[in-house]
Amino acid sequence: MSTTTTEQTPRECALIAARAADEKKATDIMVQEVGELIGVTDYFVIATASNNRQVDAIIDEIEDAVRTQAHLKPVHREGTQDGTWSLLDYGSFVVHVFQPETREYYRLEALWNDAPVIDLAAEAGLTDIEYSDRIAKLLGKE
Repeated sequence: MSTTTTEQTPRECALIAARAADEKKATDIMVQEVGELIGVTDYFVIATASNNRQVDAIIDEIEDAVRTQAHLKPVHREGTQDGTWSLLDYGSFVVHVFQPETREYYRLEALWNDAPVIDLAAEAGLTDIEYSDRIAKLLGKE
């Protein structure tokens, strides 16, 4: 009896992370395909949390979902002392969870605005994501 595990692609793993962020009520969830532009990772998953407790809850949910569904653990996990930003680095995809002011300050999605953005409704089944005016405009959802 052999057991075969099918490995998830980086894109599928990024979608698992986006769904997990949505489970914990993250807003402004985006998945950008940045591999052609930066060369160190294939995808950025970017989400917004309303406070430091929600940042932690979203990061924990993503880590748990990726571990159970894709059998991956992050290569690196970091964040700010005040809980305004946290990161999970899986090598082929990187998750950023920001509080609104910090996301506005860094504007990662605008920094890599030439990167294709994955349609989360079509590919992840996420249809009720709440978007701020700036992100909605960026995504053409205004």
